[in-house]
Amino acid sequence: MFVLVLFIVGIVVCFFLAKAILKFVPRKVQPVISILLYIIAGILIWMTYTSVMTPIKFNQEKEVRYGAVINNLKVIRDAQNAHRTVTGKYCAKGEDLVKFIDTAKLAVTTARNETKTVNIGGGMTNEVEYRVIDTTGYTDVRATFVGKDYKKMMDVPFTNTQFTLSLGEIARTNGIMAAVYEVKVAKELVLNGMNEDLIRLDEEAFADNEVKGKFISVGSINEVSDKGNWPPTYDQAEINKKK
Repeated sequence: MFVLVLFIVGIVVCFFLAKAILKFVPRKVQPVISILLYIIAGILIWMTYTSVMTPIKFNQEKEVRYGAVINNLKVIRDAQNAHRTVTGKYCAKGEDLVKFIDTAKLAVTTARNETKTVNIGGGMTNEVEYRVIDTTGYTDVRATFVGKDYKKMMDVPFTNTQFTLSLGEIARTNGIMAAVYEVKVAKELVLNGMNEDLIRLDEEAFADNEVKGKFISVGSINEVSDKGNWPPTYDQAEINKKK
């Protein structure tokens, strides 16, 4: 906005300078001053263009980088959920999570409803329906990760670092302890090399259509959740596949 105002002021100043040149400056000097005015106008145009295009290009590149990071986080989330299904707990190390996918098996189950007669006393009975789950076989966990580069899922795209993985436990309202995990990376690492002022602004983002806060993350150490902190726009591809 500042540059735009400066551009407008510059145009006005140039207009009055031009009028003054025509009126007071000798004809021999006028061409030199005219060239200087053209240079100033060109600089103002360039500054205005840059001020408009810099945030546009930043957002375009940011979405590409965030998209790649979030895709890896989704694979990690699927791997952690599979690990807990098979072992009853989350995995503490990325390399162990990769080994798990390569070697573990998932139970294939079917569910059905059955009823049984229950004696409720006084010579009376009642029919109670309950759910029965049968294991019919096993399948490789790796089969559910076909097309996903899970071996590199802990690598943060566009950086030379890996995601930070944390495990913990929190108490539910009924007093039972629940296992939780969180995987995250700082935005400043993902956006390294880009406009620092715009990076700082993005770290303060809390709008519903933005990745909120200073990190890109999935899961939480503070609550039972395996959600990411990104907006639904980054899930649009999966949403479209389900339609």
